[in-house]
Amino acid sequence: MLLSGSQSVSALEAAAEIQDNTQLEALARSEAALHLPALTPHERLAAGPINGSTHLARCNQPVRASISAGGQMRDRILVELSCPGAAPWHIYVPVRVVGTAQVALAAHAIVAGSVLTANDLRTEQRDISTLPPGYMDDPAATVGLTASRPISSGAVITNQFLLGTKAVERGQTVTLVADAGGMSVSMQGRAVTDALVNQRVKVENLSSGKVVEGIARSQQVVEIILQ
Repeated sequence: MLLSGSQSVSALEAAAEIQDNTQLEALARSEAALHLPALTPHERLAAGPINGSTHLARCNQPVRASISAGGQMRDRILVELSCPGAAPWHIYVPVRVVGTAQVALAAHAIVAGSVLTANDLRTEQRDISTLPPGYMDDPAATVGLTASRPISSGAVITNQFLLGTKAVERGQTVTLVADAGGMSVSMQGRAVTDALVNQRVKVENLSSGKVVEGIARSQQVVEIILQ
């Protein structure tokens, strides 16, 4: 059916008054990138999608983006978008990391009590959504550690399979170190999870209260992963 000139103008005006969901999803991805670990070449961020039936009034001010309290995990985060304008609204947009990550696998069956060597390990790219918690992405970090239980050939190596001296323990005060534009910045933090040397760990920045991810480089020292 053809629209008359006046009907066409009305349709365009109505469309102009609706917020573009594609732009909102892009804003959510940009905000999430500030809080999630840096992506590898095999990863990308996926936002939403915002339900196609969600029609928000176009905000007459810049839409604000923030992280929902308690909405952050290692590979996903919940972003709140809000309009502070004359017709205020807010929505929550989930953003997740999709793609693959390098993981350490058992190259063959490993007996409990064995001290792992480089020959015991191999790497693969695996779908992030299928990986178990605490997976090891750096084979070198597992060399020299002891298998706490039998490990079947091809199994993803996690910290649950390994015995070793913990560099960081949950609740412990640690020193956070970051390289910001060639300058080394340090601050105090509190570990949210346990970690072995060279293993990823979540820490709370005591200055900002934000939970970030870093790598336990030595006892009580965590290197923050900057975007």
